[in-house]
Amino acid sequence: MTDLGTLDYIWLGIQAVFQGPEAFSLLGVSVSITVMMVAFGLVLGIVVGATPGLGGVIAMAISLPILISIFGFNSDALLPVMGFLIGVMKGSTVGGAVPAILFNTPGTPDAYMTTLDGYPMAQAGKARKALKVSHFSSVTGDTFSDIVLIVCAPFLAILVESYLDLPEKTALLILSLSFIAAVVSGSAAKGLLSCGLGLLAVYIGTGEDFYPRLSFGSDALSDGIPITAAVIGVLVIGAIFGELENLWSQTRRTGEIEIAQDEGDQRLHWSDIRRIFPYIGRSAIIGTTIGALPGVGSTLAATIGYATGKRIHAKKKRPEDPEFGQGAPEGIAATEAANSSVSGANLIPVLSLGIPGNTAAVFLILAAESIGGFNPGPAVFKFSSDLNPELVIAFGLFTTMILANLLNWTVGGLFMRSLGALVRIPKQYLLPVVLLLTLASLYVQETSMSAIWFAFGFGILGYFMMRFGISPLPFVIGFVLGGRIEDTARQAFSATGGDPWFLLKSPIAATFILCAIAVIFLSLRKPKADNT
Repeated sequence: MTDLGTLDYIWLGIQAVFQGPEAFSLLGVSVSITVMMVAFGLVLGIVVGATPGLGGVIAMAISLPILISIFGFNSDALLPVMGFLIGVMKGSTVGGAVPAILFNTPGTPDAYMTTLDGYPMAQAGKARKALKVSHFSSVTGDTFSDIVLIVCAPFLAILVESYLDLPEKTALLILSLSFIAAVVSGSAAKGLLSCGLGLLAVYIGTGEDFYPRLSFGSDALSDGIPITAAVIGVLVIGAIFGELENLWSQTRRTGEIEIAQDEGDQRLHWSDIRRIFPYIGRSAIIGTTIGALPGVGSTLAATIGYATGKRIHAKKKRPEDPEFGQGAPEGIAATEAANSSVSGANLIPVLSLGIPGNTAAVFLILAAESIGGFNPGPAVFKFSSDLNPELVIAFGLFTTMILANLLNWTVGGLFMRSLGALVRIPKQYLLPVVLLLTLASLYVQETSMSAIWFAFGFGILGYFMMRFGISPLPFVIGFVLGGRIEDTARQAFSATGGDPWFLLKSPIAATFILCAIAVIFLSLRKPKADNT
Protein backbone atom coordinates (compact mmCIF):
# COMPACT_ATOMS: atom_id res chain seq x y z
CA MET A 1 0.00 0.00 0.00
CA THR A 2 1.42 3.35 -1.05
CA ASP A 3 0.66 7.03 -0.77
CA LEU A 4 -1.46 6.78 2.36
CA GLY A 5 -2.69 10.20 3.43
CA THR A 6 -4.53 11.50 6.45
CA LEU A 7 -7.97 10.81 4.97
CA ASP A 8 -6.91 7.24 4.18
CA TYR A 9 -5.93 6.64 7.80
CA ILE A 10 -9.16 8.21 9.04
CA TRP A 11 -11.17 5.93 6.77
CA LEU A 12 -9.17 2.87 7.85
CA GLY A 13 -9.80 3.76 11.51
CA ILE A 14 -13.55 4.03 10.87
CA GLN A 15 -13.52 0.72 9.01
CA ALA A 16 -11.62 -0.96 11.86
CA VAL A 17 -14.47 -0.02 14.22
CA PHE A 18 -17.51 -0.71 12.05
CA GLN A 19 -16.18 -3.52 9.86
CA GLY A 20 -14.33 -5.51 12.47
CA PRO A 21 -15.30 -9.00 13.65
CA GLU A 22 -19.10 -9.36 13.65
CA ALA A 23 -20.88 -9.65 17.00
CA PHE A 24 -24.37 -10.17 15.60
CA SER A 25 -26.65 -9.13 12.74
CA LEU A 26 -29.53 -6.68 13.28
CA LEU A 27 -32.13 -6.54 10.52
CA GLY A 28 -29.57 -7.78 8.06
CA VAL A 29 -26.99 -5.21 9.18
CA SER A 30 -23.76 -6.53 10.64
CA VAL A 31 -22.85 -5.04 14.04
CA SER A 32 -19.15 -5.27 14.87
CA ILE A 33 -17.87 -6.42 18.24
CA THR A 34 -16.23 -3.01 18.82
CA VAL A 35 -19.53 -1.14 18.42
CA MET A 36 -21.21 -3.57 20.80
CA MET A 37 -18.43 -3.21 23.39
CA VAL A 38 -18.61 0.61 23.27
CA ALA A 39 -22.36 0.42 23.89
CA PHE A 40 -21.97 -2.10 26.73
CA GLY A 41 -19.21 -0.01 28.29
CA LEU A 42 -21.34 3.14 28.16
CA VAL A 43 -24.30 1.40 29.82
CA LEU A 44 -22.07 -0.12 32.52
CA GLY A 45 -20.42 3.26 33.10
CA ILE A 46 -23.77 4.95 33.63
CA VAL A 47 -24.80 2.20 36.06
CA VAL A 48 -21.64 2.33 38.17
CA GLY A 49 -21.55 6.13 38.04
CA ALA A 50 -25.09 6.21 39.39
CA THR A 51 -24.18 3.82 42.22
CA PRO A 52 -22.53 5.43 45.28
CA GLY A 53 -19.39 3.59 46.33
CA LEU A 54 -18.60 2.54 42.80
CA GLY A 55 -17.28 4.53 39.85
CA GLY A 56 -15.72 4.26 36.46
CA VAL A 57 -12.27 3.44 37.85
CA ILE A 58 -13.55 0.41 39.78
CA ALA A 59 -15.51 -0.81 36.77
CA MET A 60 -12.45 -0.45 34.52
CA ALA A 61 -10.26 -2.24 37.07
CA ILE A 62 -12.64 -5.19 37.30
CA SER A 63 -13.42 -5.33 33.58
CA LEU A 64 -9.91 -5.11 32.13
CA PRO A 65 -8.57 -8.52 33.25
CA ILE A 66 -11.85 -10.19 32.28
CA LEU A 67 -11.83 -8.58 28.84
CA ILE A 68 -8.22 -9.56 28.21
CA SER A 69 -8.96 -13.16 29.21
CA ILE A 70 -11.89 -13.19 26.75
CA PHE A 71 -10.32 -11.42 23.76
CA GLY A 72 -6.73 -12.56 24.25
CA PHE A 73 -3.48 -10.77 23.48
CA ASN A 74 -3.78 -10.17 19.75
CA SER A 75 -4.13 -6.87 17.91
CA ASP A 76 -7.81 -7.50 17.11
CA ALA A 77 -8.56 -7.19 20.84
CA LEU A 78 -7.29 -3.61 21.13
CA LEU A 79 -10.27 -1.68 19.79
CA PRO A 80 -12.99 -3.78 21.51
CA VAL A 81 -11.24 -3.65 24.90
CA MET A 82 -10.24 0.02 24.73
CA GLY A 83 -13.62 0.95 23.24
CA PHE A 84 -15.31 -0.69 26.23
CA LEU A 85 -13.07 1.24 28.64
CA ILE A 86 -13.79 4.52 26.83
CA GLY A 87 -17.51 3.80 27.08
CA VAL A 88 -17.18 3.15 30.83
CA MET A 89 -15.19 6.37 31.27
CA LYS A 90 -17.78 8.49 29.49
CA GLY A 91 -20.81 6.76 30.97
CA SER A 92 -19.62 6.99 34.58
CA THR A 93 -19.11 10.74 34.26
CA VAL A 94 -22.68 11.19 33.06
CA GLY A 95 -24.17 8.71 35.54
CA GLY A 96 -22.48 10.29 38.57
CA ALA A 97 -25.04 13.10 38.46
CA VAL A 98 -28.01 10.77 39.12
CA PRO A 99 -27.55 10.17 42.87
CA ALA A 100 -26.15 13.69 43.27
CA ILE A 101 -29.44 15.16 42.05
CA LEU A 102 -31.91 12.64 43.44
CA PHE A 103 -30.39 11.80 46.82
CA ASN A 104 -27.71 14.44 47.50
CA THR A 105 -25.09 11.68 47.23
CA PRO A 106 -22.53 12.11 44.43
CA GLY A 107 -21.88 8.88 42.55
CA THR A 108 -18.40 10.12 41.64
CA PRO A 109 -16.17 12.68 43.42
CA ASP A 110 -16.41 15.17 40.57
CA ALA A 111 -20.23 15.14 40.89
CA TYR A 112 -20.08 16.66 44.37
CA MET A 113 -20.59 20.17 43.05
CA THR A 114 -23.68 18.93 41.20
CA THR A 115 -25.40 18.28 44.54
CA LEU A 116 -25.31 21.98 45.42
CA ASP A 117 -27.98 22.87 42.86
CA GLY A 118 -29.20 19.49 41.64
CA TYR A 119 -30.61 18.31 44.95
CA PRO A 120 -32.45 21.61 45.69
CA MET A 121 -34.04 21.33 42.23
CA ALA A 122 -35.15 17.77 43.04
CA GLN A 123 -36.56 18.95 46.38
CA ALA A 124 -38.49 21.62 44.52
CA GLY A 125 -40.12 18.97 42.31
CA LYS A 126 -37.86 19.45 39.27
CA ALA A 127 -35.75 16.29 39.45
CA ARG A 128 -36.34 15.20 35.86
CA LYS A 129 -35.54 18.66 34.55
CA ALA A 130 -32.35 18.73 36.61
CA LEU A 131 -31.33 15.37 35.13
CA LYS A 132 -32.00 16.68 31.62
CA VAL A 133 -29.87 19.76 32.27
CA SER A 134 -27.12 17.55 33.66
CA HIS A 135 -27.20 15.16 30.71
CA PHE A 136 -27.24 17.91 28.07
CA SER A 137 -24.38 19.81 29.73
CA SER A 138 -22.28 16.71 30.33
CA VAL A 139 -22.51 15.34 26.80
CA THR A 140 -21.97 18.79 25.26
CA GLY A 141 -18.79 19.33 27.29
CA ASP A 142 -17.58 15.83 26.46
CA THR A 143 -18.19 16.35 22.73
CA PHE A 144 -16.24 19.62 22.79
CA SER A 145 -13.24 18.01 24.47
CA ASP A 146 -13.26 15.11 22.00
CA ILE A 147 -13.11 17.57 19.10
CA VAL A 148 -10.12 19.29 20.73
CA LEU A 149 -8.48 15.89 21.29
CA ILE A 150 -8.88 14.79 17.67
CA VAL A 151 -7.48 18.10 16.39
CA CYS A 152 -4.67 18.66 18.89
CA ALA A 153 -3.27 15.21 19.71
CA PRO A 154 -1.80 14.45 16.24
CA PHE A 155 -0.23 17.90 15.92
CA LEU A 156 1.28 17.72 19.41
CA ALA A 157 2.65 14.25 18.72
CA ILE A 158 4.17 15.33 15.38
CA LEU A 159 5.73 18.36 17.08
CA VAL A 160 7.24 16.21 19.83
CA GLU A 161 8.54 13.61 17.38
CA SER A 162 10.08 16.28 15.13
CA TYR A 163 11.88 18.36 17.75
CA LEU A 164 12.48 16.13 20.75
CA ASP A 165 15.24 13.52 20.80
CA LEU A 166 15.91 10.93 23.53
CA PRO A 167 17.37 13.42 26.09
CA GLU A 168 14.46 15.81 25.57
CA LYS A 169 11.90 12.99 25.88
CA THR A 170 13.54 11.80 29.10
CA ALA A 171 13.43 15.32 30.53
CA LEU A 172 9.78 15.70 29.43
CA LEU A 173 8.83 12.51 31.28
CA ILE A 174 10.62 13.78 34.40
CA LEU A 175 8.82 17.13 34.11
CA SER A 176 5.43 15.40 33.77
CA LEU A 177 6.11 13.20 36.77
CA SER A 178 7.22 16.22 38.83
CA PHE A 179 4.15 18.19 37.81
CA ILE A 180 1.82 15.36 38.76
CA ALA A 181 3.57 14.80 42.10
CA ALA A 182 3.50 18.49 42.96
CA VAL A 183 -0.04 19.33 41.87
CA VAL A 184 -2.28 16.32 42.42
CA SER A 185 -1.97 15.83 46.17
CA GLY A 186 -2.28 19.48 47.18
CA SER A 187 0.91 18.97 49.20
CA ALA A 188 4.07 18.65 47.15
CA ALA A 189 5.77 16.63 49.89
CA LYS A 190 2.95 14.07 49.95
CA GLY A 191 2.87 13.96 46.16
CA LEU A 192 6.62 13.34 45.95
CA LEU A 193 6.33 10.63 48.61
CA SER A 194 3.55 8.92 46.66
CA CYS A 195 5.47 9.19 43.40
CA GLY A 196 8.67 7.94 45.04
CA LEU A 197 6.89 4.86 46.39
CA GLY A 198 5.57 4.14 42.89
CA LEU A 199 9.07 4.40 41.40
CA LEU A 200 10.46 2.19 44.17
CA ALA A 201 7.81 -0.47 43.53
CA VAL A 202 8.24 -0.55 39.76
CA TYR A 203 11.98 -1.13 39.99
CA ILE A 204 11.60 -4.24 42.16
CA GLY A 205 12.72 -7.29 40.22
CA THR A 206 14.07 -5.32 37.27
CA GLY A 207 17.63 -4.81 36.09
CA GLU A 208 19.92 -7.67 35.05
CA ASP A 209 18.26 -11.08 34.73
CA PHE A 210 20.76 -12.75 37.05
CA TYR A 211 20.72 -9.89 39.56
CA PRO A 212 17.16 -8.56 39.87
CA ARG A 213 16.95 -5.40 41.93
CA LEU A 214 15.41 -5.26 45.40
CA SER A 215 14.23 -8.87 45.26
CA PHE A 216 15.92 -9.94 48.52
CA GLY A 217 16.32 -13.44 47.12
CA SER A 218 12.53 -13.93 46.77
CA ASP A 219 11.30 -15.73 43.68
CA ALA A 220 8.02 -13.79 43.76
CA LEU A 221 9.82 -10.43 43.86
CA SER A 222 12.46 -11.40 41.31
CA ASP A 223 9.81 -11.54 38.58
CA GLY A 224 8.72 -7.99 39.39
CA ILE A 225 5.37 -6.75 40.63
CA PRO A 226 2.48 -7.19 38.18
CA ILE A 227 1.34 -3.76 37.10
CA THR A 228 -2.33 -4.76 37.33
CA ALA A 229 -1.94 -5.96 40.93
CA ALA A 230 -0.22 -2.73 41.99
CA VAL A 231 -2.68 -0.40 40.26
CA ILE A 232 -5.81 -2.26 41.36
CA GLY A 233 -4.46 -2.70 44.87
CA VAL A 234 -3.63 0.95 45.52
CA LEU A 235 -6.61 2.49 43.73
CA VAL A 236 -9.47 0.06 44.20
CA ILE A 237 -8.77 -2.27 47.12
CA GLY A 238 -7.39 0.58 49.21
CA ALA A 239 -10.58 2.58 48.58
CA ILE A 240 -12.72 -0.44 49.48
CA PHE A 241 -10.84 -0.86 52.77
CA GLY A 242 -11.47 2.82 53.55
CA GLU A 243 -15.18 2.56 52.75
CA LEU A 244 -15.55 -0.58 54.89
CA GLU A 245 -13.88 1.20 57.79
CA ASN A 246 -16.28 4.12 57.44
CA LEU A 247 -19.24 1.76 57.44
CA TRP A 248 -17.89 -0.05 60.49
CA SER A 249 -17.52 3.18 62.46
CA GLN A 250 -20.89 4.61 61.51
CA THR A 251 -24.31 3.59 62.75
CA ARG A 252 -26.35 1.80 60.18
CA ARG A 253 -28.88 4.11 58.62
CA THR A 254 -32.50 3.12 58.78
CA GLY A 255 -35.54 4.16 56.85
CA GLU A 256 -36.15 4.75 53.19
CA ILE A 257 -34.98 7.64 51.14
CA GLU A 258 -37.85 9.80 50.07
CA ILE A 259 -37.78 11.48 46.70
CA ALA A 260 -39.80 14.59 46.09
CA GLN A 261 -42.55 14.18 43.53
CA ASP A 262 -42.08 15.97 40.24
CA GLU A 263 -44.11 19.11 39.85
CA GLY A 264 -44.69 21.45 36.96
CA ASP A 265 -43.08 21.42 33.52
CA GLN A 266 -40.13 18.99 33.39
CA ARG A 267 -39.17 19.63 29.77
CA LEU A 268 -35.91 21.25 28.73
CA HIS A 269 -36.99 24.12 26.50
CA TRP A 270 -34.93 26.07 23.99
CA SER A 271 -35.08 29.07 26.33
CA ASP A 272 -33.51 26.92 29.05
CA ILE A 273 -30.73 25.86 26.68
CA ARG A 274 -30.04 29.51 25.79
CA ARG A 275 -29.74 30.32 29.50
CA ILE A 276 -27.32 27.53 30.35
CA PHE A 277 -25.28 27.39 27.13
CA PRO A 278 -22.85 30.23 28.03
CA TYR A 279 -22.07 28.40 31.28
CA ILE A 280 -21.56 25.16 29.35
CA GLY A 281 -19.19 26.88 26.92
CA ARG A 282 -17.01 28.46 29.59
CA SER A 283 -16.85 25.29 31.67
CA ALA A 284 -16.06 23.17 28.62
CA ILE A 285 -13.05 25.37 27.86
CA ILE A 286 -11.97 25.25 31.52
CA GLY A 287 -12.36 21.46 31.70
CA THR A 288 -10.56 20.84 28.41
CA THR A 289 -7.65 23.06 29.44
CA ILE A 290 -7.33 21.36 32.83
CA GLY A 291 -7.80 17.91 31.31
CA ALA A 292 -4.86 18.43 28.96
CA LEU A 293 -2.60 18.86 32.02
CA PRO A 294 -1.52 15.43 33.33
CA GLY A 295 -2.85 14.50 36.74
CA VAL A 296 -4.97 17.54 37.57
CA GLY A 297 -8.33 15.81 37.28
CA SER A 298 -12.03 16.46 36.80
CA THR A 299 -12.74 17.36 40.44
CA LEU A 300 -10.66 20.51 40.14
CA ALA A 301 -12.26 21.30 36.80
CA ALA A 302 -15.75 20.98 38.31
CA THR A 303 -14.78 23.25 41.20
CA ILE A 304 -13.29 25.96 38.98
CA GLY A 305 -16.16 25.70 36.49
CA TYR A 306 -18.73 26.08 39.27
CA ALA A 307 -16.89 28.99 40.91
CA THR A 308 -16.53 30.81 37.57
CA GLY A 309 -20.18 30.28 36.75
CA LYS A 310 -21.23 31.49 40.19
CA ARG A 311 -19.39 34.80 39.80
CA ILE A 312 -20.93 35.45 36.38
CA HIS A 313 -24.40 34.36 37.50
CA ALA A 314 -24.33 36.79 40.42
CA LYS A 315 -23.87 39.67 37.97
CA LYS A 316 -26.30 38.62 35.22
CA LYS A 317 -29.14 36.79 36.95
CA ARG A 318 -32.70 38.05 36.92
CA PRO A 319 -34.44 38.82 40.24
CA GLU A 320 -36.64 35.72 39.95
CA ASP A 321 -33.71 33.38 39.21
CA PRO A 322 -32.40 31.26 42.11
CA GLU A 323 -28.89 31.79 43.40
CA PHE A 324 -26.15 29.22 42.92
CA GLY A 325 -26.61 26.66 45.67
CA GLN A 326 -30.39 27.16 45.78
CA GLY A 327 -31.41 25.16 42.72
CA ALA A 328 -29.97 27.11 39.77
CA PRO A 329 -29.84 25.07 36.52
CA GLU A 330 -26.81 27.13 35.56
CA GLY A 331 -24.92 25.61 38.51
CA ILE A 332 -25.59 22.08 37.26
CA ALA A 333 -24.59 23.07 33.73
CA ALA A 334 -21.34 24.70 34.84
CA THR A 335 -20.32 21.68 36.92
CA GLU A 336 -21.27 18.88 34.55
CA ALA A 337 -19.78 20.53 31.46
CA ALA A 338 -16.49 21.08 33.29
CA ASN A 339 -16.02 17.59 34.69
CA SER A 340 -17.17 15.87 31.48
CA SER A 341 -14.90 17.87 29.20
CA VAL A 342 -11.91 16.55 31.11
CA SER A 343 -12.39 12.98 29.83
CA GLY A 344 -11.53 13.64 26.19
CA ALA A 345 -8.79 16.15 26.94
CA ASN A 346 -7.11 13.69 29.33
CA LEU A 347 -6.30 11.52 26.33
CA ILE A 348 -4.27 14.31 24.70
CA PRO A 349 -1.15 13.56 26.80
CA VAL A 350 -1.90 9.81 26.58
CA LEU A 351 -1.98 9.52 22.80
CA SER A 352 0.51 12.27 21.95
CA LEU A 353 3.07 11.76 24.74
CA GLY A 354 2.26 8.38 26.31
CA ILE A 355 1.65 10.09 29.67
CA PRO A 356 -1.59 9.21 31.53
CA GLY A 357 -3.57 12.29 32.42
CA ASN A 358 -5.80 10.72 35.07
CA THR A 359 -6.67 7.40 36.67
CA ALA A 360 -8.99 6.33 33.84
CA ALA A 361 -6.22 7.00 31.32
CA VAL A 362 -3.95 4.70 33.33
CA PHE A 363 -6.21 1.77 32.51
CA LEU A 364 -6.18 2.64 28.79
CA ILE A 365 -2.37 2.53 28.83
CA LEU A 366 -2.53 -0.64 30.93
CA ALA A 367 -4.78 -2.25 28.29
CA ALA A 368 -2.41 -1.22 25.48
CA GLU A 369 0.64 -2.58 27.33
CA SER A 370 -1.11 -5.81 28.31
CA ILE A 371 -2.44 -6.62 24.82
CA GLY A 372 0.45 -5.20 22.79
CA GLY A 373 0.50 -3.80 19.28
CA PHE A 374 -0.12 -0.21 20.35
CA ASN A 375 2.32 2.03 22.20
CA PRO A 376 0.79 5.43 23.05
CA GLY A 377 3.25 8.20 22.32
CA PRO A 378 4.55 10.48 19.57
CA ALA A 379 5.47 7.58 17.27
CA VAL A 380 1.79 6.63 16.94
CA PHE A 381 1.07 9.63 14.70
CA LYS A 382 3.81 8.88 12.17
CA PHE A 383 2.24 9.39 8.74
CA SER A 384 4.04 7.37 6.09
CA SER A 385 3.38 5.81 2.71
CA ASP A 386 3.70 2.38 4.31
CA LEU A 387 0.84 1.32 6.54
CA ASN A 388 1.25 2.34 10.20
CA PRO A 389 -1.12 0.03 12.13
CA GLU A 390 -0.79 2.08 15.33
CA LEU A 391 -2.08 5.16 13.52
CA VAL A 392 -5.08 3.15 12.28
CA ILE A 393 -5.81 2.13 15.89
CA ALA A 394 -5.50 5.76 17.03
CA PHE A 395 -8.12 6.90 14.52
CA GLY A 396 -10.18 3.87 15.51
CA LEU A 397 -10.09 5.12 19.11
CA PHE A 398 -11.22 8.55 17.93
CA THR A 399 -14.10 6.83 16.16
CA THR A 400 -15.10 4.92 19.30
CA MET A 401 -15.15 8.19 21.25
CA ILE A 402 -17.42 9.83 18.68
CA LEU A 403 -19.62 6.72 18.71
CA ALA A 404 -19.83 6.79 22.52
CA ASN A 405 -20.88 10.45 22.37
CA LEU A 406 -23.60 9.68 19.81
CA LEU A 407 -24.92 6.88 22.00
CA ASN A 408 -24.79 9.22 24.98
CA TRP A 409 -26.82 11.82 23.11
CA THR A 410 -29.49 9.33 22.07
CA VAL A 411 -29.98 6.56 24.63
CA GLY A 412 -27.71 7.67 27.46
CA GLY A 413 -30.13 10.20 28.89
CA LEU A 414 -33.08 7.80 28.83
CA PHE A 415 -31.09 5.06 30.51
CA MET A 416 -29.56 7.39 33.08
CA ARG A 417 -32.94 8.58 34.35
CA SER A 418 -34.07 4.99 35.01
CA LEU A 419 -31.37 4.17 37.58
CA GLY A 420 -32.80 5.62 40.77
CA ALA A 421 -33.29 2.20 42.31
CA LEU A 422 -29.57 1.34 42.20
CA VAL A 423 -28.62 3.98 44.71
CA ARG A 424 -30.74 2.21 47.31
CA ILE A 425 -28.35 -0.77 47.51
CA PRO A 426 -26.61 -0.58 50.92
CA LYS A 427 -22.85 -0.20 50.71
CA GLN A 428 -22.29 -2.94 53.29
CA TYR A 429 -23.70 -5.42 50.76
CA LEU A 430 -22.24 -3.83 47.67
CA LEU A 431 -18.57 -3.37 48.65
CA PRO A 432 -17.78 -7.02 49.54
CA VAL A 433 -19.16 -8.04 46.15
CA VAL A 434 -16.97 -5.44 44.46
CA LEU A 435 -13.91 -6.70 46.38
CA LEU A 436 -14.64 -10.30 45.39
CA LEU A 437 -15.12 -9.41 41.73
CA THR A 438 -11.91 -7.35 41.76
CA LEU A 439 -9.81 -10.21 43.15
CA ALA A 440 -11.46 -12.78 40.87
CA SER A 441 -10.81 -10.68 37.77
CA LEU A 442 -7.18 -10.16 38.83
CA TYR A 443 -6.67 -13.89 39.30
CA VAL A 444 -8.21 -14.58 35.89
CA GLN A 445 -5.57 -12.39 34.24
CA GLU A 446 -2.52 -13.31 36.30
CA THR A 447 -3.42 -16.95 37.23
CA SER A 448 -1.21 -16.64 40.29
CA MET A 449 -1.95 -16.29 43.99
CA SER A 450 1.11 -14.08 44.39
CA ALA A 451 -0.72 -11.42 42.36
CA ILE A 452 -3.60 -11.60 44.85
CA TRP A 453 -1.21 -11.15 47.78
CA PHE A 454 0.50 -8.27 46.00
CA ALA A 455 -2.91 -6.65 45.45
CA PHE A 456 -3.77 -7.02 49.13
CA GLY A 457 -0.41 -5.56 50.14
CA PHE A 458 -0.80 -2.57 47.87
CA GLY A 459 -4.41 -2.26 49.01
CA ILE A 460 -3.17 -1.81 52.57
CA LEU A 461 -0.65 0.74 51.29
CA GLY A 462 -3.41 2.59 49.41
CA TYR A 463 -5.60 2.56 52.53
CA PHE A 464 -2.91 4.16 54.69
CA MET A 465 -2.05 6.65 51.95
CA MET A 466 -5.66 7.85 51.87
CA ARG A 467 -5.81 7.88 55.67
CA PHE A 468 -2.87 10.29 55.73
CA GLY A 469 -4.18 12.42 52.88
CA ILE A 470 -1.73 11.14 50.26
CA SER A 471 -3.18 10.81 46.79
CA PRO A 472 -2.54 7.38 45.23
CA LEU A 473 -2.54 8.82 41.68
CA PRO A 474 1.15 9.94 41.72
CA PHE A 475 2.03 6.42 42.92
CA VAL A 476 0.17 4.86 40.00
CA ILE A 477 1.60 7.22 37.39
CA GLY A 478 5.10 6.81 38.87
CA PHE A 479 4.66 3.04 38.61
CA VAL A 480 3.44 3.29 35.01
CA LEU A 481 6.08 5.78 33.82
CA GLY A 482 9.02 4.48 35.88
CA GLY A 483 10.06 1.79 33.42
CA ARG A 484 9.65 4.13 30.46
CA ILE A 485 11.78 6.82 32.10
CA GLU A 486 14.57 4.32 32.79
CA ASP A 487 14.49 2.86 29.26
CA THR A 488 14.52 6.30 27.63
CA ALA A 489 17.31 7.51 29.92
CA ARG A 490 19.42 4.41 29.16
CA GLN A 491 18.94 4.90 25.42
CA ALA A 492 19.80 8.59 25.68
CA PHE A 493 22.88 7.77 27.78
CA SER A 494 24.10 5.29 25.16
CA ALA A 495 23.26 7.58 22.22
CA THR A 496 25.33 10.40 23.74
CA GLY A 497 28.37 8.17 24.22
CA GLY A 498 27.91 7.70 27.94
CA ASP A 499 27.72 11.41 28.76
CA PRO A 500 26.46 11.74 32.38
CA TRP A 501 25.31 15.31 31.67
CA PHE A 502 23.13 14.44 28.69
CA LEU A 503 20.06 16.02 30.33
CA LEU A 504 21.81 19.38 30.57
CA LYS A 505 23.62 19.49 27.22
CA SER A 506 20.41 20.04 25.26
CA PRO A 507 18.79 23.47 25.79
CA ILE A 508 15.27 21.99 25.56
CA ALA A 509 16.06 19.14 27.98
CA ALA A 510 17.73 21.54 30.40
CA THR A 511 14.68 23.81 30.25
CA PHE A 512 12.38 20.87 31.07
CA ILE A 513 14.58 19.89 34.04
CA LEU A 514 14.65 23.47 35.34
CA CYS A 515 10.86 23.65 35.00
CA ALA A 516 10.54 20.40 36.97
CA ILE A 517 12.71 21.81 39.75
CA ALA A 518 10.76 25.09 39.72
CA VAL A 519 7.39 23.30 39.94
CA ILE A 520 8.50 21.27 42.95
CA PHE A 521 10.19 24.26 44.64
CA LEU A 522 7.18 26.53 44.24
CA SER A 523 4.81 23.80 45.43
CA LEU A 524 6.94 23.17 48.51
CA ARG A 525 6.90 26.88 49.34
CA LYS A 526 3.16 27.32 48.89
CA PRO A 527 1.98 25.82 52.21
CA LYS A 528 4.39 28.03 54.13
CA ALA A 529 3.13 31.11 52.37
CA ASP A 530 -0.47 30.09 53.08
CA ASN A 531 0.28 29.56 56.76
CA THR A 532 1.83 32.96 57.15
